[in-house]
Amino acid sequence: MRIRGRVVLATALALSTVGTTGVALAVDRDAGPATGSSGGAWSTGAAPAAEDVRAAAGAGTGGRVAAPAAPRPAPVVTRPATQVAQAAPASVSYLSDRYRVAPGEAARRLALQELSAPLADTLAARFPGSYAGMWLDQAGGGVLTIAATDPAPVTEAVAGLPDARHVTVVPVRHSRRDLDAAAARLAGTLGVTAGRDVLVDERANEVLVLTGDAVPADDARLAGTLGAAGVPVRARARLDDSAIPKACDPRYCAKAPMRGGIRLDVPRDDGTVGGCTTGFNVRAKSGQYYVLTAGHCVVGGRHQRVDDTWHQFLGPKVPVGLESTNPVLAENAFPNDYAVLPYAKGATTRWAYPRRTVGNAPSLVNYWCVADNPACASKGSRDVPITGVTPYGAVQAGWVVCATGSAYTPKAGEQYVDSGAGAGYLPGTRCGEVIGKASGGIDVRVCARPGDSGGPLFTESDGRALGILNNGDPGEGPCTNPDEKNTYAPVSVILDRVNGRTGLGFQIATQGPLLTPPVGSSNR
Repeated sequence: MRIRGRVVLATALALSTVGTTGVALAVDRDAGPATGSSGGAWSTGAAPAAEDVRAAAGAGTGGRVAAPAAPRPAPVVTRPATQVAQAAPASVSYLSDRYRVAPGEAARRLALQELSAPLADTLAARFPGSYAGMWLDQAGGGVLTIAATDPAPVTEAVAGLPDARHVTVVPVRHSRRDLDAAAARLAGTLGVTAGRDVLVDERANEVLVLTGDAVPADDARLAGTLGAAGVPVRARARLDDSAIPKACDPRYCAKAPMRGGIRLDVPRDDGTVGGCTTGFNVRAKSGQYYVLTAGHCVVGGRHQRVDDTWHQFLGPKVPVGLESTNPVLAENAFPNDYAVLPYAKGATTRWAYPRRTVGNAPSLVNYWCVADNPACASKGSRDVPITGVTPYGAVQAGWVVCATGSAYTPKAGEQYVDSGAGAGYLPGTRCGEVIGKASGGIDVRVCARPGDSGGPLFTESDGRALGILNNGDPGEGPCTNPDEKNTYAPVSVILDRVNGRTGLGFQIATQGPLLTPPVGSSNR
């Protein structure tokens, strides 16, 4: 029988002349030292100050009546590092190969990554005037770095975390709240969107204005606007000059249910065939299922007609989805580069779970092994169930992520449309690292080729959807550049955008697709 322990740390914060309250961080775990290998539950919330506790104790004997204690917040369960590692072998392999660390150390880093997103939400709520962001420093030893304008109380609050010795707090000048407010003001002045065209760089502790589309690089308003922001602001081009779109033709075999990573072929207006990769299953509040991919697959100069999409266009030519025009469900303006495709007539039956399916019918991403993904040798190809979406704001530099694509250049005699991937590139799943969000998307160190566009970016250990591929460094053929950068449009940003325009209540599906189309629905 194991004894459960509980560590509680309260940091008093002065609020007014009435008294003080505290910020409590609680960790439930097996008794013993706090390390990255032990799981448990932690939570933060308002805790009564010592004066209030003493007052409550004396209330029955003439003491003043204390306010009722704040309710205990719901704990967030943290999994042991070994359990996280078992669910993410490719992520372990990436860290081991890239940073020359043992599998156990890689597992520790992944467990800390899993904890970081809920921790960021908590710290932002508890220390709104001080918290300024966080990121994982993989090159610096797998340390979770937290930025704060007043490091002392934040340092004290996180001291009881599992793996606390790999958590550090660094001083910065501006809180995330102040940076967000400055970004909103700048966006309003420039007439653009905060979070898309004007965003916060947490590691640099500054605001970025992205130029090249909504904000021209030579915009006369920039100099005066940046200088009056009150916080450090930097203008930079959204995309590098060398960045190329990944829109071309993917390749996979047809197999229900529909999942992320499946090849789509798209006939163009000029008679050629282009294509992309499916990202995630999407479900509207009506119950109808759709397929999410990149918008530039169906919106652009060679896509003036209403596009339809196929799997293996040169044979067996299986219909998949079509471009929606009523309502319009596609845009080609990064990071709003999306196409939400309703199924073509009769295609749902081909791609959905069979009607007899009962019980577990998870929405999936196809994890397809390739030779340059070393973890595949031990676990092999498989499906990863999608459990939900990680908001764009919660994604942190240093996270280990995985991406699936279906780009392919056929060998002589093969009946496949050439995606332009280059001879020797293998379609499948690769894992790498988030290196930033300075593009307004999710910049990653993961190899990709034309034809992988729209393909899913996700966290392997917990099946959270992050983004779909949009653009990146040029390259063809085998993956030989370990520092290749590619950029993914954030799924949470896309959902907010399309739901704001249509009111259809789209969500990333965690079940299905199932054969339950709504009555009277229209694809066009």
